[in-house]
Amino acid sequence: MAKEHSFDITAEIDKQELKNAIEQARKEITNRYDFRGLKADVNYNENAKIILLVTTSDNKADAMFDILISKAIKRGISSKALKEAKRESVGGGNTKLTVSINDTISKDDARKIVKEIKDLKLKVQASIRGDEVRVVGKSIDDLQTAITAIKKRDMDIPLNFANMK
Repeated sequence: MAKEHSFDITAEIDKQELKNAIEQARKEITNRYDFRGLKADVNYNENAKIILLVTTSDNKADAMFDILISKAIKRGISSKALKEAKRESVGGGNTKLTVSINDTISKDDARKIVKEIKDLKLKVQASIRGDEVRVVGKSIDDLQTAITAIKKRDMDIPLNFANMK
């Protein structure tokens, strides 16, 4: 009897690396010349999965967001994990930028992934298991072909391929 192989597709990010990236961004923002003497706050709410960037203008908020993304990428976190959720003016002429952290696969995205794998006509089975997709097959080559095809498809979520057995 042939052994079954499998892997999981998740959108999970390393929370400690995210905290490190946020801390590095905070340090760079406080040390940058163009932010000297200006209000520039970076607040991370782990439970709500949001990062609040508060500064004096829209341009400074964009710069802070770019710094945050660059630090996240250097720490191995996909830029797709950080999305601008809301931008609003707050008191004193300041701008508050809310950045949401996307670390789960929605049901619709999971269905798209399963459909994409089924359209490949490989001898693998894809099933949705909560916030991850499990792909099972007898041939490791078929599983690797499925991984390659999903990586090529540009999804709006950070995909990780784990538990290859």
